[in-house]
Amino acid sequence: MHSEKRSVVIIRLLFILLLSLPVFLSACASGPGREKVDLVWPLPPDEPRIRYLDKITGSDDVGKQVGVAESIFGEDTRIGLDKPYGVAVGPDGEIYVTDLGRILVFDMKKKDYYLLGVDPGMGRVGLPFGIAVSADNRVFVTDIALKRVFIYKDRKYLNAIGAQGEFDNPTGIALDEKDGLIYVVDSKKHLIDVYSLSTYQKIRTIGKRGEGDGEFNFPTNIAVDPQGNLYVVDTGNFRVQVLDKNGVFIRSIGKLGDNPGALARPKGIALDSDGHVYVVDAAFQNFQIFDREGHLLLSVGSSGVEPGRFLLPAGMAIDREDRIYVIDQIPASLQIFQYLKEKPKK
Repeated sequence: MHSEKRSVVIIRLLFILLLSLPVFLSACASGPGREKVDLVWPLPPDEPRIRYLDKITGSDDVGKQVGVAESIFGEDTRIGLDKPYGVAVGPDGEIYVTDLGRILVFDMKKKDYYLLGVDPGMGRVGLPFGIAVSADNRVFVTDIALKRVFIYKDRKYLNAIGAQGEFDNPTGIALDEKDGLIYVVDSKKHLIDVYSLSTYQKIRTIGKRGEGDGEFNFPTNIAVDPQGNLYVVDTGNFRVQVLDKNGVFIRSIGKLGDNPGALARPKGIALDSDGHVYVVDAAFQNFQIFDREGHLLLSVGSSGVEPGRFLLPAGMAIDREDRIYVIDQIPASLQIFQYLKEKPKK
């Protein structure tokens, strides 16, 4: 009789522990700000220019709470990053991340998240890569498996770009809203396709394969500055090419090497509000910051899994507030930094 009572007590204790486990785990891996670290670049006594803010690995980091009963007995809707690549920030601050077979959208203000590109039928993504978001909340996603550019709005599929054979390997994408243009990098065709932002009709192409000015060798990512100039990651030529809106060569940033300012495996690219050029390098496991003329200003990051370190960095974006978002494919995460403007001299 006593042994039966002990068994009942043990079962009840195990059940209570099981119920408490998700709460305990949630407390151990809390939302934004969970890693209270003070990291800046460069180190003192120099004035800091970049500050580490946070890391996102999945929906738990948004801050939305999932109940204990929901976690154990109901449907657990929490999601984590798998193998992300591209990142973009919408006009309202939502963070868009391309992942295997889906686009994850994190709304830090509302502490919520949702998925794009997962509904059956047209608009369901295969292997999304690059991503860009317009001021009117249209989301443009390149898909290297389906060889198309998918367009979404209000969480629904809107349209697509790319007839049969039009793209071979669409990767990077950027928008020039001032001139109403969409730039799509096709890595295997070694060129950039230019489309109308209003009609989605193709206007022209820029570039061809080669090593000369304005020529590309497996380009991957692209950014556009307020003047409409293009910053193209020419990965196979180990450089970033700067072109004007007509595709005319302006300058080149970086070259093959292992010294500061050189590039070995350049990937993501973005510009801050002062026109500095940020380039992710997967081989160096960091991102480097150049001035408008291509002179190196600062390197951020090194090899590792701790905050401010990377193993396989990929896409990047910078929002209106100069927050810097860098994807690290391994481990699957998104690190967030802040560009600190120079203090005015007295």
